[in-house]
Amino acid sequence: MELKRVVVTGLGAITPLGNDVASTWEAAKAGKSGAGPITHFDASKFKTQFACEVKDFKASDHFDRKKERQLDLYAQYALVAARQAVADSGLEEASNLDRNRVGVIVAAGIGGLHTFEEEAGYYAMNKENGPKYNPFFIPKMIADIASGHISMEYGYHGPNYGVVSACASSNNAIIDAFNLIRLGKADAFVTGGAEAAIYPAGVGGFNSMHALSTRNDSPETASRPFSKSRDGFVMGEGSAVLILEELEHAKARGAKIYAEVVGGGMSADAHHLTATHPEGLGAKLSMQAALDDAGMTVDDIDYINVHGTSTPVGDVSEIKAIVDLFGPAAHKLNISSTKSMTGHLLGATGALEAMFSIKAVQEDIVPPTINHEEGDEDENIDYSLNFTFNKAQQRPVRAALSNAFGFGGHNATVIVKKYEE
Repeated sequence: MELKRVVVTGLGAITPLGNDVASTWEAAKAGKSGAGPITHFDASKFKTQFACEVKDFKASDHFDRKKERQLDLYAQYALVAARQAVADSGLEEASNLDRNRVGVIVAAGIGGLHTFEEEAGYYAMNKENGPKYNPFFIPKMIADIASGHISMEYGYHGPNYGVVSACASSNNAIIDAFNLIRLGKADAFVTGGAEAAIYPAGVGGFNSMHALSTRNDSPETASRPFSKSRDGFVMGEGSAVLILEELEHAKARGAKIYAEVVGGGMSADAHHLTATHPEGLGAKLSMQAALDDAGMTVDDIDYINVHGTSTPVGDVSEIKAIVDLFGPAAHKLNISSTKSMTGHLLGATGALEAMFSIKAVQEDIVPPTINHEEGDEDENIDYSLNFTFNKAQQRPVRAALSNAFGFGGHNATVIVKKYEE
């Protein structure tokens, strides 16, 4: 069976750097930080009091009151990003669009955490009077519901579900959509991820694990992947959504094509609940699987958007995996962690970083890893690699590889490349 080719024809984003793709990408190229004091709740008694929040987002600008009541914030972000991506793709203007062959796979690692927290808190305060829950509690909270809302808005009857694999979730969503299209099961997918966990349970929970940076005096510089002084990740929120489409379907309707998706790889660390394998075993297996799937070699990759969360163990293990797998070719490509600017969007991070990789391929620009200070270097990291510190770099980007790793040892890698006839 000959596999079909899959291209990207639309992009949408709501992020800590901007409320659309253009503003997010411009801020990333400029090396801007999306971090600041937490505004979603009073964090003054928390160890971490800052995050990378979405700015100037009002649900009432996008939904009527009835719809807003049905949507947790994570699903609001997903639906708005999906609207942008669908509009960008021009899919709705396609003549004779077969809605039975358009699917939706939008991931979340946690889902409606705020809704759960509110409802659980209400019961805790009122349990002597018996349970009383909002009828929207369950359908607002569950991690698959964003996909359901998107499919209902557009009447897309193709495969529809969510993916949960912690911080690898939206890379897994993209890989599923990619595989279903190239196997001929669908013509197009709305795919990506969304997350909104900057609330007491999210921040407090990660604080209890010592996973978050506590650099409260300097939020903008707290996410510093690959620097010796890194002390944990910075939580982010938002959504990124891609339209993946079968090539001939896209060409038949004259769609613009951003890039081609050519490979997806997955693996498990089988090592620890939360820590990556110290030698990067799972990361290496995932990247190798993606290269094999794409029919590529290490010499074909010009840019890696690394998972790079700014944690002491995770950053080292990923670089070990890259050096081990790529060998001498590791010194020819560029590496950057855009989490230094966006923070860590948890289940949405893979989709956002896939979007950055697509834009890098499209424009031949590698976005930077900011907040690296000269001399603040970890002896466990090989700094002879091209880390693209602090300033974007113009260079040919034929193909980009994007990593996403999650608690539970989940690893997922996506490869995109320039579209060629």
